[in-house]
Amino acid sequence: MSIFYRAPAGALFTLLAATAAHADAAPDDKSGKIETVVVTGARSGIGMPNSIESIAAPRARERINTVNTEDMLKYAPSLVVRKRHYGDTQDPVATRTSGVGASARTLIYVDGILISSPIGNNNTAASPHFGIVAPDDVSDIDVLYGPFAAEYAGNSIGAVLNITTRMPDSFELYGDALGAVQDFHQYGTHRSYGTGQIAAGIGDRNGAFSWRLSASHLDTTGQPLADVTLVRPSMPGGAGTPVTGAFNSVNRTGAPIAVIGAGGIEHQVQDTDTLKLAYEFPNRWQISYTASLFHQRDDAAAQTYLHDAAATPIYSGGVNIDGYSYAIGANSFSNNVYDWTQTHLAQAVSLKSTEGDFAWEIVGSDYLYLDDNQRVPGTALPAAKTGGAGTINRLNGTGWYTFDAKGIWQGWRAHEVSFGLHRDAETFKQSKYNTADWIGGAPGLLATRAQGQTATNAIWLQDVWSFAPGFKATLGGRYEDWRATDGSNFSAAPPLDVKQPHLSGDFFSPKASVTWQPAAPWTFSASWGAAYRMPTVTELYQAVTTGTQLTVPNPDLKPEHANSYELAAERADENGRVRLSLFQEDITDALLAQSAPLLPGSTTLYSFVQNVDRTRVRGIELVADRNDVFFDGLELYGSLTYADGRTVKDAAFAKAANKSLPQLPKWRGNRGAT
Repeated sequence: MSIFYRAPAGALFTLLAATAAHADAAPDDKSGKIETVVVTGARSGIGMPNSIESIAAPRARERINTVNTEDMLKYAPSLVVRKRHYGDTQDPVATRTSGVGASARTLIYVDGILISSPIGNNNTAASPHFGIVAPDDVSDIDVLYGPFAAEYAGNSIGAVLNITTRMPDSFELYGDALGAVQDFHQYGTHRSYGTGQIAAGIGDRNGAFSWRLSASHLDTTGQPLADVTLVRPSMPGGAGTPVTGAFNSVNRTGAPIAVIGAGGIEHQVQDTDTLKLAYEFPNRWQISYTASLFHQRDDAAAQTYLHDAAATPIYSGGVNIDGYSYAIGANSFSNNVYDWTQTHLAQAVSLKSTEGDFAWEIVGSDYLYLDDNQRVPGTALPAAKTGGAGTINRLNGTGWYTFDAKGIWQGWRAHEVSFGLHRDAETFKQSKYNTADWIGGAPGLLATRAQGQTATNAIWLQDVWSFAPGFKATLGGRYEDWRATDGSNFSAAPPLDVKQPHLSGDFFSPKASVTWQPAAPWTFSASWGAAYRMPTVTELYQAVTTGTQLTVPNPDLKPEHANSYELAAERADENGRVRLSLFQEDITDALLAQSAPLLPGSTTLYSFVQNVDRTRVRGIELVADRNDVFFDGLELYGSLTYADGRTVKDAAFAKAANKSLPQLPKWRGNRGAT
C-alpha cells in the first residue's frame, strides 16, 4: 500500500516518531574508516560524494504497480515523473531544483546507454526514453542528487539516474500480464480507458557466458492531453451557427474562454525487445553487449463538445455560444490529431575489470532514431478523419553516442583516485513535409527544416582522501571542450534559409566535499560543485514564427553555470535510516523558455529559450525509511521536500525578478507503508 500525501505539515510525523523509537545506537566504529551507506542495491559510478538513493527492483514491485520502468521512481525523494498515462513517451523527470520543463538537467543511463534526450530541454520531444528498457529487466536504480561528482557532465545539475539491468544466474523463463482501467470525467468527456500489457523473457548462464532476451507489448488508451478552447470576444454578437455543449472557464491569464472539446486522446501500441550478452574472461575481465529496439504506434484523436440544433457535431466554422460569436479554425481540433510512429535502437558495449587495486571500465553507447514520423491533418474534422492534406514531421537520423573510459586506483595509502575520458555527440535532424494525404501519402515539398550537431570532449579527475580518522575529503575537477556545428534553418513560408554560426568553448568545473563519521551510524557531509550545462541543439536552433517572418531567436546561447551546495546528516543502521539535507543551487545564464520581444522595437511577446541572468533555489529535504516498525514486517517510508526557487535577475524580462521559478513546487512529499 502506498499513499501520496499532499499536506506538508506533519507529513512524516508518524514515520519520524517510529524512527526515534528505533534509534538505538549501533556500536562505535573505532577504525576511523568511513562507511558507505546505501539503502539497497549497489552504488553506481566511481567515488560519489553526494546524496544517493537506491531503488531495488524487487522492493519497487512490492510497493508500486510497476507497469513502465519510470513507475519505480514514484516514491524516490524529491523526484517527480510527469507520467500522464500508461505508455506516455513525454514523461520528463523533475528534481528538487528543476521542474518538468528542464529535462536537460537530468542524466539517465541504462547499462551505460544515455536515454535522457540530450537534444532538447523540454517536457515534450526531449523527454527521457524509458521505453527502451522493460521493468522486468531492471535490477536496481541509483539516484545521485546534484553536480558533485566529477564523473558526470553539467546535465547532472538536477540528478543522475543509473538504471542497471539484471542477468540470470541459471536458466529462466517468465511471462506476465496485467491490466488497468481508468475512469475519467472532465468537461464533456466521460469515458473509461483501458491498458493491457504482456511481457516475456528467457535467459540462461553457462559458465562464464550469460544471456537474456526479453520482450514486452503494451496496448493503452489515455485520457485527453489537451483542451480545445476559444477566447471569448469582448462584446456579444449574433453571428454564427447557434451551438450547445461548450463550458465557460478562464485560461492561465484569467481571460474568459469557452472549452469546446478535447484532444490528444492517445491510443498507443508499444513493443520493446532487448538482448543482453555478457562474458567473463579467465582474467576476470567482463564484457557485455546490449541492444534494445523500441517501436511505437500512437494514434491520437479529438472530441468535440459542440452540437447544432440537429445534433450534428461541430468542429469548425462560425458558431454562436451563449450570445458570443466565435470562429473555429480548421486546425483547432486537427492539431490535436496525429499518427506517430517511432522505431528507436539503443546499443552499448562495455568492458571492465574490478579485480585488484586498479578497477577500470570502458563503455560506448549509441541511440538512433531509425524511424520517427508524426503525421498531422491540415484540414478540418470530421472530413480529415478519412484523409486530406496535412504534414509529416520527420526526425529520422536524430540520435547521439557516448564514450567513457574511466578507472579507479585504491593502492596509494589513504587515497582513492579516479579519472576518466568522456565524449558525447548529438545530431538533430528535423524535417517537415507537406503531403496530399496525411494518413498514408508520400512526403511532398519541404516546408521546414532544422538541424545541427553538438559535441563535448571531457577529462576528469577525482581524489577521495581519508585524511584523518572519521574524515574523508573528495576533491575533483572536470574540463570540457564543447562545440556546436552544422546548424541550419529553412522554411518555405515564411521564407528562411540560414546557416548558423559555429560555437565553441572550454570550461572547468571544480568539485569538493567533506564527510565526517564521528561514530557509526552517523554521517555528516558538506558538498560543493560547479557545473556547466551546455545548450542543446534544439535550444540553439529553435525557430519562432512572427507574423510573416520565421526567426531563430539566439543561436549564440551561452552555457548555464551552476554552483550547487549541500549539507547532509544521515543516521543509518540495520533497521533503516533517516537523512536531512540542506541544499542551494545558484545558476547564472540559466537557459529558460520565457516571454520577451523577439524583434527589435516590438511590443509583442513570444516564448523562446533565453539566458536568464541568475536564478536561485534553496531548500530542505527529509528522508526516512524504517523496518519492523511497531511489529515485525511493517515498513514505513517517506520523504518531504521544501524548495524556494526564485529568478534573482532577468534583464530580458524584468517582471520575472523575485518571482517563483516555473514548474518548481514549494512542497512535495510522499509516504507509504508495506
